Amino acid sequence: MELTPEIKNKLFLLQEKYAAMGQDINAYLDGLLYADYLTYWDYIHLDTLLSLQHPKTSYPDEEIFIMYHQITELYFKLILHECKQISLNTSLTPDFFASRLKRINAYFTALVSSFDIMIDGMDKEQFLKFRMSLLPASGFQSAQYRMIEIYSTDLIKLVTHSKRSELTHASIPEQFEYIYWKYGASELSTGKQTLTLQQFILKYSDQLLQLAQNNIDKNFSSHYNTLKQQGNDMSEVETELRKLDLFVNVEWPLSHYKSAVRYLERDPVDIAATGGTNWQKYLPPRFQKRIFYPALWTEEQIEQWGKSWVMNVLKAYRT
Repeated sequence: MELTPEIKNKLFLLQEKYAAMGQDINAYLDGLLYADYLTYWDYIHLDTLLSLQHPKTSYPDEEIFIMYHQITELYFKLILHECKQISLNTSLTPDFFASRLKRINAYFTALVSSFDIMIDGMDKEQFLKFRMSLLPASGFQSAQYRMIEIYSTDLIKLVTHSKRSELTHASIPEQFEYIYWKYGASELSTGKQTLTLQQFILKYSDQLLQLAQNNIDKNFSSHYNTLKQQGNDMSEVETELRKLDLFVNVEWPLSHYKSAVRYLERDPVDIAATGGTNWQKYLPPRFQKRIFYPALWTEEQIEQWGKSWVMNVLKAYRT
């Protein structure tokens, strides 16, 4: 085969590249010569991926439960990939900001629309049985989701509703002490933290606090305010931020609420499948009033935050 000018030029460029790093191009060409062809299954580690489902019971639908949560965590990882690109960008522009927010919202669109698998895709009797073998593990313990929240807004917006005004000017560690999810897995009868929450705090609290401190001036709210103060047109960014606000603080919690209503609410005994926690007050968006970007909403929208969504769910699942 004749060495065309194009191939010779590429070899020259490669030689320059490796020479600049003090490397011998011949060794790399040998490696290319001896390497096997790449396959799809090896590239994505398909065999490993498909071996990661290990049900704890013999109920067939438990495997659906496992795989859906694994898929969810992969989507969260994709979202965090975009969060980091926004947060760490030292020359952020509105166009770049909006483009990455669109990616994030596309991932959330897929997540929310797919949650029907959890709501209608499992046998209720199977779920209520195999779920008991998984305690105290819970999707509440998803650290990646908490990271997405921290990247999205100022930490004060994640403080439990009753403490926000009091802690507006408090330090990040003081605010973090009252972050809303520390009140989200408490026992109905005593109000004490469940083992689910205790485990989560022990494993991830330091890491999440550090992330919050690192993103004081790099979270989405901070970047938005900086770019707006510089006189940029932020209309496209604002559109995507509003979508994100609804996805994280209304539609995703509501998806879990729908699942809880479907599987847990009709029989009071069944509430044990949540570890006896306060999900009725924790999941509905109108109770928590977590809003990342209140300046982008009207007073009426804030007052009615999530209410219509919840009412529609209750109507659908109680008829």
